[in-house]
Amino acid sequence: MENYKLIKLREHPEFLDYGAEWFHQKWNIPLEAYLESMEACFKNEGGVPQWYMAVMENKIIGGLGVIENDFHNRKDLSPNVCAVYVEEECRCHGIAGELLDLVCKDMKAKGISVLYLLTDHKNFYERYGWEFLCMVQGDGEEYMSRMYIHKYS
Repeated sequence: MENYKLIKLREHPEFLDYGAEWFHQKWNIPLEAYLESMEACFKNEGGVPQWYMAVMENKIIGGLGVIENDFHNRKDLSPNVCAVYVEEECRCHGIAGELLDLVCKDMKAKGISVLYLLTDHKNFYERYGWEFLCMVQGDGEEYMSRMYIHKYS
C-alpha cells in the first residue's frame, strides 16, 4: 500500500461531493447530512467540523471526520472523531492509524487537544494512543457503546 496521500477536505474542495457520497455509502447516514457538515468545514477552518481522507489515484480508500457529537447521549464529550472507515482491501496497512494521527495533530494545531470516539471495536484504537473512557448510549441504539478519549500533548 503505497502511493496514497492523506488530505484535509478544507484544502481539497474538489472532493466535497465524492467524499459525501463515499461516507454516505459506508455509513448509511443521509447524503445531505454529510454535505452540510463538509460544506461547514470550509467556513470553519478553526474548528469543528472537519473531514479527512486517504486518497489513491483520486479514489478515496479511507476517511474520517470530526463533529461535535457522534449521535450519543454524552453531549459533554465533544468533539468526536466519527465515520472512521478504510476500504476492506486496504486494511492492515496502517491507513487508519495515519488518519487518526493526522486528525489529532490537526485538531491540536487548532487548539483542540482532547478528542472522543464512539465505537463497538475493542483493542483497535488502543494501538493508536486512544484510551477507553466509559460506556455511552448511542441515539436509538439498544446496547451501550464504547467511548474512547485521546489527549494530544
